Amino acid sequence: MDYLWTPWRYKYIAEARHVTGCVFCHLPAANRDEESLIVLRGAKNFVILNRYPYTSGHVMIVPYQHTSDFPGLDAATTAEMMQLAQRVQSALQGIYQPDGFNLGMNLGRSAGAGIADHLHLHLLPRWAGDTNFMTTVGETRMQPEELGTTYAKLREALGS
Repeated sequence: MDYLWTPWRYKYIAEARHVTGCVFCHLPAANRDEESLIVLRGAKNFVILNRYPYTSGHVMIVPYQHTSDFPGLDAATTAEMMQLAQRVQSALQGIYQPDGFNLGMNLGRSAGAGIADHLHLHLLPRWAGDTNFMTTVGETRMQPEELGTTYAKLREALGS
């Protein structure tokens, strides 16, 4: 058996036990954006780095409104969500020059939502060949950049 040591995750795991309620409601209310990895705040949505990214630059656009009801989102929230996705995609293109992007939502547990009660839109850069033996055989993702570095690059690119 192979072991990959990730001691930096312990703080998150230890603190997660004490968090009650919704993480997507709790984090923006805490007003500790850098610690929470919130890179941009809009009027109706915020943009946050995925703490366990599929690729470097993996973000989520999250409405402040606590809901899992996508059709029930008001038009202003939905429009801003898409505008933020466009803005962040442009920034990520400039920073990383990926070959493509994934953009989507997992609505409900059976669709793969890790946090099913609070919908969020994933946006992540992709590169030809970014799925390698570590991902497919070892079920392990290798990230070439620390989240703090990604956060700083993206904040600067977004002018936030």
